[in-house]
Amino acid sequence: MSRIDESLDFIPVRIAVLTVSDTRSLEEDRSGQTLVDRIARAGHVLADRRIIRDERAQIADQLRAWVADPEIDVIISTGGTGLTGRDVTVEAHRDVYEKEIEAFATVFTLISMEKIGTSAVQSRATGGVAGGTYLFALPGSPGACKDAWDGILEKQLDYRHRPCNFVEIMPRLDEHLRRK
Repeated sequence: MSRIDESLDFIPVRIAVLTVSDTRSLEEDRSGQTLVDRIARAGHVLADRRIIRDERAQIADQLRAWVADPEIDVIISTGGTGLTGRDVTVEAHRDVYEKEIEAFATVFTLISMEKIGTSAVQSRATGGVAGGTYLFALPGSPGACKDAWDGILEKQLDYRHRPCNFVEIMPRLDEHLRRK
């Protein structure tokens, strides 16, 4: 069963937070702040934080810039995962992914169902990998960010989490790029 192996050292990862919104400022960004607070409380490093408009190309460009940055291990975006015309974060993420982590969306939906019932079907949360970096797109509500962090990311970004976690395979995420 899932557990923390206290005999292992905690390994902090460097996480960038991207809020996708046409209207929010840093002062009003409750979802981004929810993630920032949880990242710090867990002992990880906030590598960068930005707010960007709901524009697919701009979102993808920012994701690619962070993927190319060796000082960033994980990117978490919040906002733009719904069903309306301006919700293009998922498409931008998929423009960048080399591999999608399909089970992330499934597990997020299961967690959301416990909190908001069938309204969970309106989320298109997603996760993937590109250039040795993890990317996760979360809905734009503080509650959804809490659910994703507390229910999935906090555990999977902790090297001590057993039986397995994202951190332990991080060095091998880009092995296909190193092959000769």
